[in-house]
Amino acid sequence: MILPRRLENELLDHLPSDDPRAMRARRDLTRVNAWMGNARYMATMLRKYAAGRTPRVIVDLGSGDGAFMLRVARRLAPAWQNVKIILLDRQSIVAPATCEGFAALRWQAEAVSADGLEFLADGCNTDVVTANLFLHHLTDRQLASLFAAAAKNAWLVAACEPRRAKFVVELSRMLWAFGCNEVTVHDAVASARAGFSGNELSALWPSDGRWELHESAVAFTHCFAARAAAPAAG
Repeated sequence: MILPRRLENELLDHLPSDDPRAMRARRDLTRVNAWMGNARYMATMLRKYAAGRTPRVIVDLGSGDGAFMLRVARRLAPAWQNVKIILLDRQSIVAPATCEGFAALRWQAEAVSADGLEFLADGCNTDVVTANLFLHHLTDRQLASLFAAAAKNAWLVAACEPRRAKFVVELSRMLWAFGCNEVTVHDAVASARAGFSGNELSALWPSDGRWELHESAVAFTHCFAARAAAPAAG
């Protein structure tokens, strides 16, 4: 039985960035991402669907503190050099040490405080758009608008999102047993209910026939990638 998709407010989105509960929840989220293996999945998708191309610019939607994409960059840096990554989030919480971590990999990091949909809709010079645990915050209508904007700006889009399944919801309720705080537990359950299954994201992508779409579930994660079949030379 497929659970119906259900969106609800997540506590972390409404807490001040310096609230102790928010700071603790962000540390919890780093651990949850590690358990889910999302940095590995993201790096694998980017390598596979870039198909030998090295992007000049990556826009990461909902970057938070940037720690997730730094882990992804460490996996890609041996082959990808001189990449600019725009860490896009409504809150400005990227630490200088994180930017220094990118610089050590010969990547240039720029933290931008903005709404993801508005940023893409305004037009941006990018090759790749990434998202980790971000798309599930959006309604289907918002996702369709975001995808339309991304398709006009990039030749590759990759996302790791919660897998919407009963066992994921139930296991999310148990995160307190691993030391996660009440904000993390609440948001993990909400995320699982708002996640994706099947080819739901592909169905929202612009249907112009120019894109190769890939969607799959692995463990607790729902993976999505869209690659332009014939990207413009760059």
